Amino acid sequence: MREIVMDTETTGFDPDSGDRIVEIGAVELLNHVPTGQTYHQYINPERAMPQEAFEVHGLGDDFLRDKPCFRDCCHAFVEFVGDARLVIHNAAFDMRFLNAEFGWVKLPLLPLDRAIDTVAIARKKYPGAPASLDALCRRFGIDNSARTLHGALLDAEILAEVYLELIGGRQPDFQLGVETSGTQADSAWRPFPRPRRLAPRLTEEEAAAHSAFVGELGDGALWARFS
Repeated sequence: MREIVMDTETTGFDPDSGDRIVEIGAVELLNHVPTGQTYHQYINPERAMPQEAFEVHGLGDDFLRDKPCFRDCCHAFVEFVGDARLVIHNAAFDMRFLNAEFGWVKLPLLPLDRAIDTVAIARKKYPGAPASLDALCRRFGIDNSARTLHGALLDAEILAEVYLELIGGRQPDFQLGVETSGTQADSAWRPFPRPRRLAPRLTEEEAAAHSAFVGELGDGALWARFS
């Protein structure tokens, strides 16, 4: 099972009003294990960066001016993602921006049900508790000290760790700590006897030497006192 944990940074909150994606970061998971394969791209939004957005991610006009536009780098992103499921924190936000950008360059849109929303998972698992990425890092003891500003690749890497904890740890298929259903089948299970005895590992010489040693002990052998 291949999944892509991803994050975006943008110029604002609303693509319908002209806001654009300025950074994409993505991390590949295979069977819930990070493979080390990542995708990262800064993007020229072809518009000025609002001060409020700059204060969030620190990506300004001078830095982004020589970066590729979305239409020039989108195919590499599509190729990296392939047909994998997308794991996103607050998925509706990022999917809305991605599909806006895809629509502007005439690429097929991403189905919304292709995304796994870690905010929704966290709120279901811990109702009433904060579900921000920083709050979940504190809950799971994940080091996010490098996250002084939002950055798409760093946030995707942190989110990958959070996601694995949310679904049960780094090896969720083991289902450690999960309560059993208590069904009759569970309670009736017993180990079966071995159909054939294991072959002895002692050689005939070793067995004979042991017998001779025990014979020398005579009544001093511990087990002789209880025979």
